[in-house]
Amino acid sequence: MTVSSPVRLIHPKRFGDDRGWFTEVYSEKAFDAVGISVRFVQDNHSLSHPMGTLRGLHYQTPPFGQDKLVRCVVGSIFDVAVDIRRGSPTYGKWVGAELSAENGCQLFIPIGFAHGFLTLTPDAQVSYKCSNVYAPANDGGIRWNDPDIGIVWPLPEGVSPTLSAKDEKAQMLKEFVSPFEYDGNPLQPLEF
Repeated sequence: MTVSSPVRLIHPKRFGDDRGWFTEVYSEKAFDAVGISVRFVQDNHSLSHPMGTLRGLHYQTPPFGQDKLVRCVVGSIFDVAVDIRRGSPTYGKWVGAELSAENGCQLFIPIGFAHGFLTLTPDAQVSYKCSNVYAPANDGGIRWNDPDIGIVWPLPEGVSPTLSAKDEKAQMLKEFVSPFEYDGNPLQPLEF
């Protein structure tokens, strides 16, 4: 049996005609069929006015860890997941993909991964489902530009992202003591 990556790029099918298109962005049955068995309990929606807004790298610690299903509904983003499961052979490694209103792709990010995104267009809107509620006391972050992770953010040379005060001072990976355990499912490149 082949073990698939825990982070998955989802390509919902669009059915179109001269009026536009229709897509099913989530179906419990369809997701179960591809090995994603998660109960979502909260939907979030964000608007980022400036192009180059960077949100992340965020996670929530147990018992409030969150699986996320992320999509961009207006504009486009570069969406990233970083493996922060202790004992993982891919600890500190990342994958990323462009999600846009045009391509309709979604990124499934399970518990044990830090999540962040960079807006590639002005007024980008992101919608994502979460498997647990927001718990401020369990909210954490890793620095977006940590050299030990080495994310290649698609920023123009010499341009700094727009960050929140919280994200500017997030901890580095080497300071992080992970409460997440490796489950035997290593991070693999995304299948486009």
